[in-house]
Amino acid sequence: MSTTSNVQSPNHEIPVIDYEGSGYKEEFWEGQGRDYEDAVERIALEQLLPAHGLRIAELGAGFGRLANLYQGYEQIVLFDYSRTLLADAVNRWGNDERFVFVAGNLYQLPLATGVLDSLVMVRVMHHLAEVPLALAQIARVLHKQSVAVLEYANKRNLKAMVRWWGRRQSWSPFAPEPIEFVDLNFDFHPRWMNQRLTDAHLEVYRQLGVSHFRLPLLKKRVSAQRLAHLDKRLFQMGGHYPVAPSIFAQVRLSVPQPRVMAQTTGKDIAALFRCPDCRAERFELIEATKLHDQQLRCQQCHNVYSKHNGIWDFKQAIRP
Repeated sequence: MSTTSNVQSPNHEIPVIDYEGSGYKEEFWEGQGRDYEDAVERIALEQLLPAHGLRIAELGAGFGRLANLYQGYEQIVLFDYSRTLLADAVNRWGNDERFVFVAGNLYQLPLATGVLDSLVMVRVMHHLAEVPLALAQIARVLHKQSVAVLEYANKRNLKAMVRWWGRRQSWSPFAPEPIEFVDLNFDFHPRWMNQRLTDAHLEVYRQLGVSHFRLPLLKKRVSAQRLAHLDKRLFQMGGHYPVAPSIFAQVRLSVPQPRVMAQTTGKDIAALFRCPDCRAERFELIEATKLHDQQLRCQQCHNVYSKHNGIWDFKQAIRP
């Protein structure tokens, strides 16, 4: 089960979902009847995401469920708040030198400005209490040629509309503001989300409506692959007026930002990161110790962040 934690922002503490120590992989995905959701999300990403590039990051990558989709990239960053889930990802992908595993908070994203060619964020937005702050971080790590694919839960979905018309729910799916139906579980109106993207200088190039057939009875009677390919036929139409529970938006930066061609092998791994405390992008690499694989020291505030068991941990600093 997930828990909540708080991260300090300049103005207040922001609650975050914490899957540390949870059985998310086994309790939500493996053997839980979600083969259709997995298949259809992969099809959507294949349509929206460039197949090749220098560097890609998945935010909220968890145990690396979607990582095999990124094999055309020279470097693959799997980022998550949960060290537990990332440990599963290390077990699966850690032998591939292209992978970098990073634990941290999205609101203090520890990646350098303009460093990503592509970015993916699936099943994360619906947990975000402060969407504008998160989108500002996403925009910062992109450059002018980058492509990001962002998924969010659609408040104006068909099920919600039917329930509203039948007076079976109290909130209107047509009202623009987000609805928090469970603690830190939000649905967003497409018009509201598009405005937040615009405010963050992220321009929507394509949009798909995804997972139209997310019904338990239907999933029991029709194979996951068949449902996914039927759903694919509705992607484009569903993107114009989304009624599916999930929306995938392909976005690009609408303002100039240079590309950072950081090579991240050996000592140059330092160029990939940004200090979540002081926001400096100047690290020096400290070689391995008995306790840590490697360490990075911020040259401005002198905080030290460690790599342990394959995971760069930016959730906890060793302070000077």
